[in-house]
Amino acid sequence: MDRLSSTTILPDTFQGTRDDFSMQMAVIWGQIKAPLIVPLLRLTVIVCLIMSLMLFIERVYMGIVIMLVKLFGRKPERRYKWEPIKDDVELGNSAYPMVLVQIPMYNEREVYQLSIGAACGLSWPSDRIIIQVLDDSTDPTIKDLVELECQRWASKGINIKYEIRDNRNGYKAGALKEGMKRSYVKHCDYVVIFDADFQPEPDFLWRTIPFLVHNPELALVQARWKFVNADECLMTRMQEMSLDYHFTVEQEVGSSTYAFFGFNGTAGVWRIAALNEAGGWKDRTTVEDMDLAVRASLKGWKFLYLGSLKVKNELPSTLKAYRYQQHRWSCGPANLFRKMVMEIITNKKVSSWKKVHVIYSFFVVRKLVAHIVTFIFYCVVLPATVLIASLIGLLDPL
Repeated sequence: MDRLSSTTILPDTFQGTRDDFSMQMAVIWGQIKAPLIVPLLRLTVIVCLIMSLMLFIERVYMGIVIMLVKLFGRKPERRYKWEPIKDDVELGNSAYPMVLVQIPMYNEREVYQLSIGAACGLSWPSDRIIIQVLDDSTDPTIKDLVELECQRWASKGINIKYEIRDNRNGYKAGALKEGMKRSYVKHCDYVVIFDADFQPEPDFLWRTIPFLVHNPELALVQARWKFVNADECLMTRMQEMSLDYHFTVEQEVGSSTYAFFGFNGTAGVWRIAALNEAGGWKDRTTVEDMDLAVRASLKGWKFLYLGSLKVKNELPSTLKAYRYQQHRWSCGPANLFRKMVMEIITNKKVSSWKKVHVIYSFFVVRKLVAHIVTFIFYCVVLPATVLIASLIGLLDPL
């Protein structure tokens, strides 16, 4: 009997302890719910609504601009002078500007042959183009393969340079900056940049360089990306939809209205004089391409986006690669904005409307608000709402 009584008493003891704990939690919840949790949640909802409204207005504005661009046919050829570079019997190939093509690489075993081959296949007078492969690979085997590929094209008469460094300081920006220091670059007028997975068509230079030649106010001609692996999986398909909007709307609006947009870091042609005037490549942030574009714009240079010119490339198809890319694209602009906001405000060379566009539309709405509202709403507000509703249902009856 004693044994039986002990077994019946123990569960009652635990039950009492549990009830006491539940009562304590209910008291604590009642004390903090009204003065702290509910107002905080309400504030986050209001903040999300304000940011969502900012995004909505920005989207409507860009949609109206795109409709007007399509309606009035404001093609790049109408806004800027474009005509083929003509042959000169006396000057010969010297009538063509000298072009440098930079290909930064880092352990690109799968795509190095395609990118080098596409760059070497660009149609342009052979003595007026230099292909520069900037290899930061840490794998000796890949380094040897890339060097052999460069030697193979050099044996075919292509003016190709294989450049390496003894460190990776500055990563991509550091490699590009180091490449611009070579003595042969002094003779070049324009520099084209292709990441290792990009494959331009042979007529790329014939369609871009004339804009820079005939319009001295232009610093950059940016081409569109074409994704060859968009149908590989759901993740690449979603990326394609997002980036198609970026190129079709955001880049087109910036080019058509304020002649400013963010350089995409690849598939673009820079006027070397503009690049140098802006201060060259800097590695102070993870978005060295955006950094250069903003600095060049503050010097008064204009940019042109060519949506009809597409360059093949690949989207990240693994979660690790996608996370790294999105982290760079999300955190880099905020860091750059923090470092450049006062420089933009105090600049004397650009109009007030362009400053508003760069600060509000480009940085605040597209680069900051768009990422913040997504995180706060989906990762904070919605989970908190569900959690608090569950707690209210569990604790209030007590």
